[in-house]
Amino acid sequence: MATPMMNITPAAAKRVKELIHARQKPTAGLRLAISSRGCSGLSYVLEYANQPEPNDESIQADGVTIYIDPKAIMFLIGTEMDYVEEELESGFVFRNPNEKGRCGCGESFHV
Repeated sequence: MATPMMNITPAAAKRVKELIHARQKPTAGLRLAISSRGCSGLSYVLEYANQPEPNDESIQADGVTIYIDPKAIMFLIGTEMDYVEEELESGFVFRNPNEKGRCGCGESFHV
C-alpha cells in the first residue's frame, strides 16, 4: 500500500474549520508550504487560501481542504497534521517521517 501524501487528524480539521469560520470571508481552505528559514533550514508555513493556486495538490478531511504547494510535496509525504492544546501552548503540529532533525526551539527542521 502506498504511503498517503499527508493525513489530517480530526483535531486539526476542527481547528481549520474554526479558523475559516472566524475569518468571515470566502476561504477555500488553508495552504501548506515549506519555507527556507530557521536554525535547521526549513519551516512549515500555513496561510489562508482564497482559491487554489495552479498545480496545488489538495487533501480533504472532515469537511476541510488543505492545499499543498507543489514545491513542498516531496518534503511532506507521510506527514500527519495535528492540532494540540496544552496548558501553556497550542498550535498545529506536524509529525513528519522525512525529518532528520529539528532545531532546539522546534520552529524549523531539516530532511
